Amino acid sequence: MKNTAPTFAKQDDLKFFRILNSRVNNYFKENNLNKTGNWKLHLKTIVMFSIFLTPYFFLLAMDMPFWTYLLLNLIIGIGMAGVGMNVMHDGNHGAYSNKSWVNKFMGGSIYILAGNVYNWQVQHNVLHHTYTNILGHDEDLEAGRILRFSKTAKWYNYHKFQHYYSVFLYGLLTFNWAITTDFLQMKRYLKRNLSYGEFKKPVIRWTTLIITKVIYFSIWLVIPMVLGITWWKVILGFLVMHYTAGLILSVVFQLAHVVDETANPIPNDEGEIENTWAIHQLYTTANFAPKNWLVNYYTGGLNHQIEHHIFPNISHVHYSKIAEFVKQTAKECNLPYHEFKTTREAILSHFTHLKNLGMKPELSA
Repeated sequence: MKNTAPTFAKQDDLKFFRILNSRVNNYFKENNLNKTGNWKLHLKTIVMFSIFLTPYFFLLAMDMPFWTYLLLNLIIGIGMAGVGMNVMHDGNHGAYSNKSWVNKFMGGSIYILAGNVYNWQVQHNVLHHTYTNILGHDEDLEAGRILRFSKTAKWYNYHKFQHYYSVFLYGLLTFNWAITTDFLQMKRYLKRNLSYGEFKKPVIRWTTLIITKVIYFSIWLVIPMVLGITWWKVILGFLVMHYTAGLILSVVFQLAHVVDETANPIPNDEGEIENTWAIHQLYTTANFAPKNWLVNYYTGGLNHQIEHHIFPNISHVHYSKIAEFVKQTAKECNLPYHEFKTTREAILSHFTHLKNLGMKPELSA
């Protein structure tokens, strides 16, 4: 990864963000609303944790047929992704509550989702939200050599098949968090002195990582074995859980950023991006299924990625409303607002995009 971070254009002749920010702030003020979560988010927290943890306790307490065991692990994976998108995500953005300790507590739920708060905040809040879709700076575009998410990424012959095999790799996301990613990221981020908020000593970061990993594997692997579940069933269930959650989380991200409609801006020779930061988010982000109640509810508003990227510190429970202001202001300023009416349209766009990126560059040109 490049060490020199790009900068964004300073002037916005259209005053897009000034107008939009004023409209959004007036909406909250006139309706006497907090920008953080409300009772809807609190109720959803109970729902998501119930989906996530209830099957786990059933697995520990009851002897059941093998197919039921696998089904419950799949449900745990659905709940795992749900907690991540709805609770952990808002918490680590400081959007769950106006109380910092509540945000910290809810954000800390990532420890039982196989992740690490420090790593996630740096990768997501610092790198992804700042340098969205800029190859070499947004790590969410990094997939090693096996997947090509940008025209500027190096092409290999096997990429011509990536629109077929990519979906099988997406399910490995959270499993990699648990096994390798957190350790590699922490080493890399501490070396670069990256942090989100308070900078803590490396020894504290490493100690926290090791202790939370021990607790995590104890919960999901050791305890079930101690209580009598056969080791291979525990491991298989663990894989089913992670593959389900990883697939869901990966697809939700890809539909928002890796589609034909979104751009991958390249800094100029001075290291500057053409647009201001807020306008950059419009070019690099897409929404999908904005009117689908179930998608809105389950993805924690991450189908409203445009609103989330421009206002990351506002809870997702408000995105459907403020989307009206973002769309209106973008239209008035003659700026793009990428939106797929359905999830199906977004999925088709993503895999078509992967297919195009998989073509040999000379041929695609």
